[in-house]
Amino acid sequence: MDNTGPKVRLSRALGLPLTPKAVKYFEARPYPPGVHGRTRKNESDYKIRLREKQRLRAQYNIREAQLRNAFAKAAKVKGAKTGEALIVDLERRLDATVLRAGFARTIYQARQFVVHRHVLVNGRRVDRPSFQLRPGDVVQIAERSRSMEPFQVAAAGAHAENVPPYLEVVHDALTARLSRLPERREIPVVCDEQLVVEHYSR
Repeated sequence: MDNTGPKVRLSRALGLPLTPKAVKYFEARPYPPGVHGRTRKNESDYKIRLREKQRLRAQYNIREAQLRNAFAKAAKVKGAKTGEALIVDLERRLDATVLRAGFARTIYQARQFVVHRHVLVNGRRVDRPSFQLRPGDVVQIAERSRSMEPFQVAAAGAHAENVPPYLEVVHDALTARLSRLPERREIPVVCDEQLVVEHYSR
């Protein structure tokens, strides 16, 4: 019986660990689940593009409609590659920023923190994970929430090792500022975004 959980199974299906718990399972079984997981070969171009799109969706924990809308928006950005504009746009989401700042362990936990109204933007409570930040915006954990164990762990810097350079973070104050727009090479997302562009452009 497979008791590894849906996030681990999804990690194996997509070829990347989506949670810290999934890492050890993925390292032990870095192939898709199922009896034919080790032998799948000769995939179609469509299937390869589809999986890349699903990988991107999973890393930001967003619905298909949200990704499609983000792609349509990115396609209208002048002077930028559509794929890069897409990922930069997704990276400005509030839940993604909570994760990158080290205030949460996973994108799923970051989303939960936002929805449960633990997060402020420029001093105002925001409960929409898709809320998009602009350079200069300040994200912080609400004062009344900081005594909760997950935030105490975050304030001690437990998830602080991979903070990207476009964020200015003060962990003990649980405060982060988006200093500028991120560049694609700085965004820790595993994705060949050109395949995603090709998927939606077909």
